[in-house]
Amino acid sequence: MDEQHRNLQQNYSEGSNGKQARIVSGLDRPLKTPPPGEQTRAVLRQVRAVILANIGVFSTGMTLAMPTATLHQLTDTTEPVHLSSSQVSWFASVNALSAPLGGLLSGFLLDRIGRKKSLIVLNVLTILAWILLATPSQSNSEAFFWQLIVSRFILGIGMGLASAPPGVYAAEISVPKTRGSLILGTSISVAGGITILYGIGYCIRDDFRLIALICCGYQLVALLCVLPLPESHCWLLAKKRVTEAKRSLNYFRGFDKSDEITHPQVLEEFQILQKSLQKRDAELKESFWRSLSQPEVYKPLVILMTLFAFQQLTGIFVVIVFAAQISWEAGIEIDPFMCALLIGLARLITTCPMGLVLELWGRRRAGIISTLGMSICMFLLAGHSRILCFQQFQYLPVVAIVGFIVLSTLGLYTLPFFMISELFPQRVRGPASGLTVAVGMFISFVVLKTYPNVKADWGLSTCFNFFAVMSVLALIFIYWALPETRRRTLLEIEEQFRSGRSRKPQSPADVEMKEVFVPKPEE
Repeated sequence: MDEQHRNLQQNYSEGSNGKQARIVSGLDRPLKTPPPGEQTRAVLRQVRAVILANIGVFSTGMTLAMPTATLHQLTDTTEPVHLSSSQVSWFASVNALSAPLGGLLSGFLLDRIGRKKSLIVLNVLTILAWILLATPSQSNSEAFFWQLIVSRFILGIGMGLASAPPGVYAAEISVPKTRGSLILGTSISVAGGITILYGIGYCIRDDFRLIALICCGYQLVALLCVLPLPESHCWLLAKKRVTEAKRSLNYFRGFDKSDEITHPQVLEEFQILQKSLQKRDAELKESFWRSLSQPEVYKPLVILMTLFAFQQLTGIFVVIVFAAQISWEAGIEIDPFMCALLIGLARLITTCPMGLVLELWGRRRAGIISTLGMSICMFLLAGHSRILCFQQFQYLPVVAIVGFIVLSTLGLYTLPFFMISELFPQRVRGPASGLTVAVGMFISFVVLKTYPNVKADWGLSTCFNFFAVMSVLALIFIYWALPETRRRTLLEIEEQFRSGRSRKPQSPADVEMKEVFVPKPEE
């Protein structure tokens, strides 16, 4: 019997070729499955919802790029009706003047009617604006001008309205592992809208009415895409619609839309969120303005307003709105519309992997690298027209402008829209986001409206030098004031502002089993 046992043991320990077989341990352990919200079914639902929510945001990019695609026709004196130089500056900038109204409106609508209905209002409003832009008078110059201005004004309201709801929606339905990539959907949509409009302008150069009709048709499709979206469970629970909130949370964590939550981790997440909202009932009754005295509200508000201000003062939106004109004036010897299209493609391609970039680098490092590179590119553009040795490099303006676009997208262009959905507490997320966007868009109006006059009075190189200096100041601000939010839950970020204590970012293994909301430390 002992001999038989030894023979069997030898047969199992040796392979057919006589070599020692390897023994694999741990096969009896249960397979480790991802937590709810990170499984394939849940992630696909989150991604699909965010894509549908952001389709309408393409209108923001189209609105920004419209002057580049149409100003050559609108200023053509051979046309029956055309715009003067003063009217052109209003056409290019009036949307930024009305965008603060849209930002404030988004804050009001987000809390009153919810994330989904805010997106519906956005799409309906922009459809009306594109119809107006496509049907101005063809004989009366004054009526022609005012209809264009009214349409651009309404599009500006749509810009402000589009800035917060998609990002807030993405932040609330996701989990920490997917939140960074999903929030980025808004920036990708804006970059996509810019690129699409540049491409349409390259192909259709003498019919701005047709361009506006194409945009209107696209916006109608975007409206239809929003209709099947589930509402955010965070907003539903804040409005005491508990059963609907359970259905929404079940859906976005990969389960059926049931009236009851059966999975223990999902139930824990729901109870933590419910408890958090209940503890803040007294605070919710406060007005938004009274809550500004609390550090978890005023600190992110100041940080994001300043970040939006630097975004505008560094010339990012100036390059978007006047891409073709700047390309020609900077000495780029190719078709300015082709150059504008290349700029749009560069921004879009750079925006797509930003979720991975921000996850690997973190928010602060991405912002520092971005602003440093932007300042170098703008100093090179300014020096090309004044420094003799720079003029020997024929393609320096092309490299500098494309480099500026790529580097701005890596940080300063993306970060304000990205972090607006992360930094504000749930109870003030709507009005605070709206107010922040309103301030940023007002600064955008000032910069876009004054840029043509400053360029005429002081020269293009002076404008480039100003943008470069603002980029350096933005770098200092990001290094000094911007918090790192990578791998932190929304409530952890809120607690950091409240307590003033910064925690070391968690490793992916630490985050893996955590949900979007974690218990707040007892005070």
